Parts: sequence; structure tokens; C-alpha cells
Amino acid sequence: MKIIVLRNGTIYTLNPSQPVAQALAIRGERIIAVGDEATVRAAAGPQSEVIDLHGRAVVPGLTDAHVHIVLHGLARQQVRLTGCADFTAALDQIAVAAQRLPPGAWLRGNGWDHTLWGGCWPTRADLDRVCPDRPAMLDRKDGHSLWVNSRVLELAGITAATPDPDGGQIQRDEHGEPTGILLETAMELVRAIMPPPTRAERLAALRLAINEALSYGLTSLHVPPATNPADGPDTLIDLQALRAAGDLTIRVLVHIAGAHLDHAIGLGLRSGLGDDWLRIGGLKLFADGSLGSESAHMLAPYEGRDHTGIAVIPPAEMKEIVTRANAHGISVVVHAIGDAANRSVLDAIAAARPTAAHLALPNRIEHAQILAPTDIPRFAELGVIASMQPIHCTADMAMAERLWGTRCTTSYAWRSLLNAGATLAFGSDAPVETLDPWAGIHAATTRQTTDGTPVNGWYPEQRLTVAEALAAYCIGPAITEAAAERKGRLMPGMLADLAVLNNDPFQIPVSHLYTVHAELTIVGGTIVFERN
Repeated sequence: MKIIVLRNGTIYTLNPSQPVAQALAIRGERIIAVGDEATVRAAAGPQSEVIDLHGRAVVPGLTDAHVHIVLHGLARQQVRLTGCADFTAALDQIAVAAQRLPPGAWLRGNGWDHTLWGGCWPTRADLDRVCPDRPAMLDRKDGHSLWVNSRVLELAGITAATPDPDGGQIQRDEHGEPTGILLETAMELVRAIMPPPTRAERLAALRLAINEALSYGLTSLHVPPATNPADGPDTLIDLQALRAAGDLTIRVLVHIAGAHLDHAIGLGLRSGLGDDWLRIGGLKLFADGSLGSESAHMLAPYEGRDHTGIAVIPPAEMKEIVTRANAHGISVVVHAIGDAANRSVLDAIAAARPTAAHLALPNRIEHAQILAPTDIPRFAELGVIASMQPIHCTADMAMAERLWGTRCTTSYAWRSLLNAGATLAFGSDAPVETLDPWAGIHAATTRQTTDGTPVNGWYPEQRLTVAEALAAYCIGPAITEAAAERKGRLMPGMLADLAVLNNDPFQIPVSHLYTVHAELTIVGGTIVFERN
């Protein structure tokens, strides 16, 4: 069996009893020795292959604990309006893309943010001007609103007489006519008639996105279905196809769409089923919407508004679903942004505790973006994982300040959660934000944008150290998937998942952490990415 020795570097193990080493040896899929070069070489033997690190830093392979990986790959091939602050320029970009499409093809796009356009929502009339003759739909950056043209509304049969679906809203003008903005479950009215990508297109997108992930040093992904329930089984099918072809080069935990709970129970599926390459996670549910769409469910109204957002799953129903899932060995993975939504989920998990003792994987809340102070200790008390995305903090802090005001003291409250004993598992929410985990580590340690704004960080008391942020991308996700004895640290017996970096994250200024990337990524003892 092949033995590889990595030497002449600084190896950050995240093992408190041996935090830094000079060398590491791998046999097959596992690490067999970590320490000084003489000790590691003796353990590896004379026939080992040697990789000279030339002083570079090594860290355990990172995990993105929340990434829509197929959608990210597909989004890279669509009209991308991420960060576009000029509405006219956005329309020009859409017009150019529409002209390049074959006749009859739908125009797809993503990434728009109306708060960059003065807070004014775009309309179907705006889209009609640049794309009148084909269906056009563009996802807002958070994935909780759709902007469509008149052709899409016509195909979907959405008129002034169409009622708002439960848990959703059709935005309307002063005459009651649809404006072209659909929120939350109302988006399904369009997705039900939209032609889906082909299997070949999905697999190509998946390969593209996985290669990008490996380039950052990511070696594992936790993949929830998006608001479209079909995304769950389709993604699992796609990943199985890659696995069967021998092309799955990254480890994946795949969650179940909430709409498929009865099917999962009927089949006897349980969270944790699978192996170290592909496993079943929890049941993905949506407690509310998003901050940007003002559909995150809040305990008190938004600043300057008279509404509190949308409870996509009302509290009583949430308790029933969580209890039923947990009773059948299925953990829950619940999207909750607002403080009311987070309380609803915590209450539901607390109510389900008598039935949940045999869960293989812990329950978790995705995002947990704003919490009532009294709910922060409940994460540790209930064993709920805080699955969060640091990049949301720096991307959305101005909007949060405007819509949540002084309540932001406990928004993106990583330090408060960690101090209260909660387990943090960090991710990206790509394609909502960048897939790059080092952008997330930068956000977690500075609470600033890459240009240093604000000067001292936004609510800097919630910042983490580099070691704490890295642990939230390595150890926290391993705990979340009940694999902490195999992943997350560089120790003998652990899976050989690691990244060789271009810069040492513990030596460079935290303001430069977003510049880090992988030069070499190893998964299960095999080099799966090497930068030219």
C-alpha cells in the first residue's frame, strides 16, 4: 500500500495535545504518523513517497456545512448579478444574455439584490423591456424571491385573481396585479412549469462546482435541498452517478427535502446511512424566509415596518414534523433566520426530545442569523448544532442594521453561541454567497468587508480567533455528521483529508485571510487538486 510523507512544513493539526507538527505520513486513506520529521520518516519506512512542503502550511480538510452544490454549478453558467449595484447595468447584462440564447430557451439568472438599487423591487415591466419574447426568471441572491417577466406569469397562470399560497406571497401593485416578484412558496408556481436542467447539465455543473471547492481546500460538503423539493433527490442521484463512475472526489452529506418525510419513513431511511463518501443527513425544513426579502420571521416588527415576516411552517406544525422525524431516527436541519423562527425550531426540538434519544446525527439550525438573547444557551442545552455562514454577516450587515436595528447585538452571534457551549458548523450557502471558505474565515475573525469596513468590525465582540473559525469549518462539521473520530483533525488513525495552503493563516494578518487558497488538496490519501 502506498505511503506518502509530507515534510518541511508547518502542519496545524487542530489536535490540542499536538497542535503543530513538521511532518505527516499517510498510508492508504489514513494518517499513520504526525510529528517531527525523524519520527514520521521512521514510521513511514524507506519506500515512502515524499512531498516537500517548502515551508508551506497544512490544515485539515475544510467542510462547507451548507452548500447547494449543484445549484452553485448551474448558477455559474447563468446570468450572474451578484454585487451589481447599477440597475441599468443589470438590465443591460440580462439583455445581452437573452440575445445569446437559442429560440424558446428560458433566460435564467441569479444574484440580484434590490437593496443595492435603492431598496426598490424590480418589476416584470423592467424585465419585459429587455427580455419580452422568452420566459425570464432570476433568483434573488438569497434564493427566497423570484423576479419574472410577463411571459412567465402568463405560462404559470398567475393573475390578479391568483391567491397567495400558504407560506408565500405574490407581490402586487396598487391595482392588485402581480408585479413579477414571487416570495417563498409562491416561487413554486413558476418552478412547477419551468423546464428542469438535464441530467447531463446537472452532472457537468456538479463536477465544475466540486473542482472549485477542492481548490479552496474543502474536502467535505453538507448539501441541503433548496426551496425546490426536487433538488434533494436529484442531487442524491447525481452524486450516486459520480460515485458509480469513480468521479466523486469530495465527501458529501446529503439532506432530505422536507416534502419527502413520509417517503423516508416508509423506506426506513435514517440519518447517518451511508459511508465516509456519501451519507444521508437530516430533514431540511424551512421555518421562515430571508432578511433581504423581509420574510425572516421576527418576534417584533422590522424597523420602520408593520410586519414580522413569514412563518413558512407555523410553530404547531413545526413541532409535529420535528417530533415525527426524530421519532423515526431522522434528524432535522431547519432553515431559520429570524428570532421568532429560531425560537419556534428550538421549541419544536425541545418538544421532540423524548423521542429523539436514538438519533445518529444531531438536530441543527441552519443560519440562526438573529437570536433572542434567552435562546442562545438553548443550542447547547438541546444539543442543537448552530450551522452558520459567516459571509452572510459581512454581506448583509448594512441591511441587518436597517431592518433589525439594535437587535443586531445578537445577530450572527458566533462568540455568544461558542461561549454558551454550542457547536458551530460553518459553511457558505453558495450560490447565495461565495463558495470560498477563506472569505468566511475572514468574515468570522474580522466582521469586516475586505476593504476593512467598518473600521473596528461590526459588533466586534462577536468575532472569533483564527483557530476557532477554522475549527468551525473542520471539527464542528465533523461533530455534526457524527464523524469526529475520523475527520476534522490531523492525527494518526484519521482520514487523510488535508489542504496545503499558499499562505499560513496563523501568521498573516487576519485582514488578508480572504487571500488564502489551496495549492494541494488531498482526500482519503489521494491528491485530488493541484494548482498549476
